[in-house]
Amino acid sequence: MKRLLATGLIALLSVGVAVAQEQPKTPAGVAQALIALENQWGKAGKAGDGAAVGALLAPDFVQLDSDGTLRTKAEIVARTQGGKWVTNEVSDMKVVAHGDTAIVTGSWAGKGTDGTGKAVDGKERWADTWVKTAGGQWLCIASASAPAK
Repeated sequence: MKRLLATGLIALLSVGVAVAQEQPKTPAGVAQALIALENQWGKAGKAGDGAAVGALLAPDFVQLDSDGTLRTKAEIVARTQGGKWVTNEVSDMKVVAHGDTAIVTGSWAGKGTDGTGKAVDGKERWADTWVKTAGGQWLCIASASAPAK
């Protein structure tokens, strides 16, 4: 009997831990809004429109690039200007929201030259952190990427 109670208690605790660790459901409207903003970012990047990209970024935005370089908002805007892309696409996006903060992960594939004239032909996985401002606007505060195969 003690063994049965102990087994039952362990099973109950395991279920409780699993339930406690479940991610909260992201509201569909939040996911749609952030995926739309990510797509907007991708289109602006392909067009070399640094101002449009800058409008999506918080003033203190920081990016950890796939080569390990840290970049500021101003550097990202400048790097976007004048880029010439054959391909610049985001895909496979997933959103996890935690109140007024959300993480969007996805894939990027690009071929062309960035605003500095550097040739680019690669694929990356990325994670962007977004915060909803007091005015209700979502702004990206951080981005990180890594090369993908």
